[in-house]
Amino acid sequence: MANLPTSLKRGIQRWDLVFLVINSVIGAGIFALPAKVFALSGIYSILAFLVCAIVMMVLILVFAEVSSRFEKTGGPYLYVHTAFGPIPAFVIGWLLMLTRLFSYATLINLMVLYLSFFSDVFNQPEVRIGLILLITGLITYFNWIGVKNTAKVSNILTVAKLFPLAVFIIVGLFYIDFDLVEAGPLPSLEDFSASTLLLIFAFGGFEAGLVNSGEIVDPKKNLPFGLITAAAVIAGFYILIQVVSIGTLPDLATSDKPLADAATGFMGWWGGMFITLGAVVSIMGTLNVQILSGSRLPYALSMEDQLPKLFSKVHPKFATPWVSILFFSGLVAFVAIVWGFMSSLAVSVIARLILYALVCASLIKLRKTQPEGNYFKIPYGNHFAIVGILATIWLLSGSQAEEIWDTFLWTGLGLVTFVVHHIFKKTQNHED
Repeated sequence: MANLPTSLKRGIQRWDLVFLVINSVIGAGIFALPAKVFALSGIYSILAFLVCAIVMMVLILVFAEVSSRFEKTGGPYLYVHTAFGPIPAFVIGWLLMLTRLFSYATLINLMVLYLSFFSDVFNQPEVRIGLILLITGLITYFNWIGVKNTAKVSNILTVAKLFPLAVFIIVGLFYIDFDLVEAGPLPSLEDFSASTLLLIFAFGGFEAGLVNSGEIVDPKKNLPFGLITAAAVIAGFYILIQVVSIGTLPDLATSDKPLADAATGFMGWWGGMFITLGAVVSIMGTLNVQILSGSRLPYALSMEDQLPKLFSKVHPKFATPWVSILFFSGLVAFVAIVWGFMSSLAVSVIARLILYALVCASLIKLRKTQPEGNYFKIPYGNHFAIVGILATIWLLSGSQAEEIWDTFLWTGLGLVTFVVHHIFKKTQNHED
């Protein structure tokens, strides 16, 4: 009898990783954020995209070094656990769950906004709530029964997501009104910081590709290449989308669905429909990923004995973590209904920035405690990590006090759960 494999197969090649990171980052945020950042920074929103791209490149270089130290699957949770121990790692695991939770709420509300292109009925509160419950229920069901997308279906969805954006840029560049892209008054530092903060939602997500480190061929070389190449492609894509949006849509600042409205302007109703369908397909694919990955986090924390064992229950027929799926899906439906697009986006971004800062701190700690090893080492790594931490603090300064309070409230809820679980576990051990 052949020996069973004891580790994951390293099948992700260099360019596979580039596409994986691009697909992890380019989701649905870019279908709405051009209007939000333009309302804050005007023509200088293009500069905000560039500044955000530079900040993300600094963070990506830090992640490239830290991730190359690890052969196992796990991503940021594993890095922080090694550097700082179980409690900070729990916070990271909880923050990873929060980013998926509030990203889901942001995206599903955005999808309802884009559906209003076809009919105003989608703007009615009861229709919005009904759609959120229906879509969440369907995605939960498919996760429950363990249905997996084939590579072919996944590739079709990826092309369906990227192709409309490419058409939008190529056609839109021929219709730019240069009167609309003239320099205006400088935005305040507070507004510019706030617009850059929002863009973290569109640029973030690259860390999702790092969770698969155990399946990447030669991660020491391919992770840095994949991360940096993907970041350059994404930045170019996003900046061109913003240029076209500003140059073709005079009412950009007030648009709920800027790409569809801009495309309607220079390609007619059919162009708007094309972009709308692209947004809906893109969001549906991303929503499925959010529940697929997010629902596994309570399960993973439970397996590490950091949440109650209830969450690690596996369905006897479908071999899925059914309690974790039901818990997470119920939570995302509640958050999506109660929180709107912008407030959900803010909490997701703040949680992500705290996660990035902790990974930057992990680089400094790991260089001190584990200086030797065969890993990718960036020049002036500690300096990059410090710049990354300072950049996250600067970006956080652009958020509202209420949004930061909401994020800490949710994080505090996680820590209370962690403490209660450990007290209950100690009590049980004493009784035994």
